[in-house]
Amino acid sequence: MKIVDVCAFYAPKGGGVRTYIDRKLKAGAALGHEVVVIAPGAHDHVEQRGPNARIVWLKSQLFPLDFNYRYFNDTEALYAALDREAPDFVEASSPWRSASTIADWPGNAPRALIMHADPLSAYAYRWLDPVAKRPTIDRAFDRYWRHLRRLDGKYDMVVSASPGLSARLVEGGLRHVVTNPMGVDPGVFSPRLRDEDLRRRLLAMCELPESATLLLGVGRFAPEKRWPMLVEAVEAAGSRHPVGLVLVGQGRDRKAIVRRVSANPHIRILKPITDRGELARVMASADALVHGCEAETFCMVAAEARASGLPLIAPDEGGAADQARASGGWTYASASAAAAADAIADYAAARERGETGPHAIIPPPRTMDDHFAELFASYERLVVPHRRAA
Repeated sequence: MKIVDVCAFYAPKGGGVRTYIDRKLKAGAALGHEVVVIAPGAHDHVEQRGPNARIVWLKSQLFPLDFNYRYFNDTEALYAALDREAPDFVEASSPWRSASTIADWPGNAPRALIMHADPLSAYAYRWLDPVAKRPTIDRAFDRYWRHLRRLDGKYDMVVSASPGLSARLVEGGLRHVVTNPMGVDPGVFSPRLRDEDLRRRLLAMCELPESATLLLGVGRFAPEKRWPMLVEAVEAAGSRHPVGLVLVGQGRDRKAIVRRVSANPHIRILKPITDRGELARVMASADALVHGCEAETFCMVAAEARASGLPLIAPDEGGAADQARASGGWTYASASAAAAADAIADYAAARERGETGPHAIIPPPRTMDDHFAELFASYERLVVPHRRAA
């Protein structure tokens, strides 16, 4: 089966989506499929990733709100690329404009929309929750819901990695929602990578003793990740228990976050870690992962932390909440610095009493290979009758 993923979110400096796509290229080939990713790039070229895996970059414009990304601005070129590939199955990896473009492609292949983004949670709910109730917000954004329902009518599947997101999509009127949780890269993240000397050094960077609690935050430095809120929460919890926070990431808000934490000796920002093995070692050497974004569709970082043996402290909505509940972690009221501070303090107190800590984890998340095996099997069930009908 030849699968073409039209992925508007794939970028050289991307985050979770890039990790997901890179694994998909390997998993597809291992399962006997050919996987082609069509992505917006600086110029037209093809990047071979293996005998049955490649990326077709189409020259595209920079995304004005984040220059790490580009967007498809030439529909004819995109359609021509799809026609040349002649896929058995097509994926669209963004619920925005490219999803509509792929929905209207006149090709004959069945197609799936992968919900790599939850715009309502990332933007509308985040902005308006303090002043309006969810039904009111949904009514105000009914145009977006109509857009999703139209896509649902055009796509054979709408794939969601989060039970919470799936429930909201179904409640919003979508009929083709399939929940397929993602996973972690096999063989990368493990509690066995824990390095007590590295932990001591990280705490020393935070000017704290070995007995303190070491929290880790990983992700893009973007508004929806709520890093300033978490910094405020850690500072408040630190007045009750010795707590240090190490942040790992990059993004357009990095300078603002550096300024925000510059006066606090117990919070440090590391240089971006691009090596997965190094990130896995840092992750396994912390005491818990703290997360602030309630708009995650799966939360790869939380899954990787679980696989590393870390407890999770996460908001009570979105993919991070699903991960925390599945592993017996701590959740707090989304968007509340005070609630996050209480959750952090509760965890620190439990850890000081010896009641929890790294390795005290209920079952680890599944792997990305499990996810892709299930996903591609669902595609094959659609492709076979489609071929017969053709």
